[in-house]
Amino acid sequence: MKAKYSKLSTFLLAGLVLALLFSGIDIIKQATGQSDDMANAEIQQLNQQIQAQKQQLEALAAKQKAYTQAIAAKQAEKNNLNSQLGILEDRSAKAQLEIDAANLEINKTDLESKKISLDIMDINSRIDEQKDHIAKLLRLVYKQDQVSALEILLLNNSISEFLNQSKYLENANEELRNSLAKLQNDKDRLDKAQQDIQEKSQELAVLKKDLEEKRAQLAYEQAEKNYLLEETRSSEKAYQDLLKQAKKEAAQAEAEIAGLEKTIRDKMSQNDKNRLAGSDSTLSWPVPGRTITATFHDPDYPFRKIIGEHSGVDIRSKQGSPLYAAADGYVARAKFDGSTAYAYIMIIHNDGLSTIYGHVSGVNVVADQYVAKGQLIGKTGGGPGMPGSGPFSTGSHLHFEVRKNGIPVNPLDYLP
Repeated sequence: MKAKYSKLSTFLLAGLVLALLFSGIDIIKQATGQSDDMANAEIQQLNQQIQAQKQQLEALAAKQKAYTQAIAAKQAEKNNLNSQLGILEDRSAKAQLEIDAANLEINKTDLESKKISLDIMDINSRIDEQKDHIAKLLRLVYKQDQVSALEILLLNNSISEFLNQSKYLENANEELRNSLAKLQNDKDRLDKAQQDIQEKSQELAVLKKDLEEKRAQLAYEQAEKNYLLEETRSSEKAYQDLLKQAKKEAAQAEAEIAGLEKTIRDKMSQNDKNRLAGSDSTLSWPVPGRTITATFHDPDYPFRKIIGEHSGVDIRSKQGSPLYAAADGYVARAKFDGSTAYAYIMIIHNDGLSTIYGHVSGVNVVADQYVAKGQLIGKTGGGPGMPGSGPFSTGSHLHFEVRKNGIPVNPLDYLP
C-alpha cells in the first residue's frame, strides 16, 4: 500500500512539475509579448520622426547647394555694389539654412537618443524577465531531478510513456539553454546601447556648439552687408572709392611683408641667427578660439575680386582679445598707429617660416624684439571702423597668415 501511495505521489509531483513548467513559460511569453508590442509601437513612431528629419535635412542641403552656385555666379559678374550686396545676401541666406539644418540635426539626434533610451528600458525589462524565467526553470528542473528515471519508468505503463516523460525533461533543459542564450544576447545589446547613448550625448554637445558658431557666422554675414550699406550709402561711387582704398592698403601691406621677410633675415647678426636656429618653430594657435570664418584661398570669400585670394585664415575672436605669438621668433614689424588703417604684426621664425597677425587693435611688441611661443604680443580687432581694422573688415576676428620662404601657405597645415 505504501509503495502504491509513493508511486502515486511521485506521479502527481511529476505531472505538477510539468504543468507548472509549461504554463509558466506560456505566461512569461504572453507578458513579454505585450511589453514588446508597446515598446515596438513607440520605437516605430520615433523611427518615423527620425526619417522625416532626414528628409528635411536633404531638402535643406539642396537649397544650400543652390545658394553656393548663386554665390559663385555673382562672384563671376562685374564687381559693383549690387553684385557685392547680392553675394552678401546669398551668404546670409546660406548661413540661415545652415542654422536650420543644425537645429534639425540636433532634433534628429535627440530623437535617436530617446529611441536608444527606450531600447535600454526594453532590454532591461527583458533581462529581468529572463532572469526570473531562468530561476523558475532551474527550480522546476531541480524538482524533476529529485525523481529518478527508474521511478518515472515504474509509474508509466509502457516504454512509450516513459520516453514521452523523458522528452518533457529534455524540453525543459532545452528551454533553459535557450533562455541563457537570450539573456547573454540581451546583455550584449544593453552594453552596445549604453555605449551608443554616450556617443549620442557627446554628438549632441558638438552639434549645439556648432549651432552657436553658425549663429555667430550669420551675425558676421549680416554685419558685412550692413557695413557696406553704411559706408557707401548705396552709392556706386562711394563703393568704388572704398574698393580703391582697400586695394591700396592690401597692396601696401603685401609689399611691406614680402620685403621684410628677406631684409630682416639678411640683417640678423650671427648670434640672432643662431638663437633663431635653436628656437621652437612648431606653431600654436595665436588666440584661444579655433573657429575659422574664412579659409585659405576660400572660394566663398566675399572680397576675392577686391583684394585677391585670401592669403590666410580668419579666426573668430572678440574685439580686444589677447593675441599670442604662434612660435619663437623675432618681430619684423608691429604696424599700428591707432587709426582705422590696416594694422598687423609680423614675426620671423626658424625653418623659413613667418607669421602675420592682421586687424590688430593694439601691440605689445616692437620691431627686432625676440618673442617666445605663447607670449602676449597684442590685441585682436577687426570690428568695422575700429582701430587697426582697415577697410572691408566687418566683424571682429584675427587674420592669420603663415609664410614659407616668403610665400603664403595654408596655416591649417602647420597648426595642431
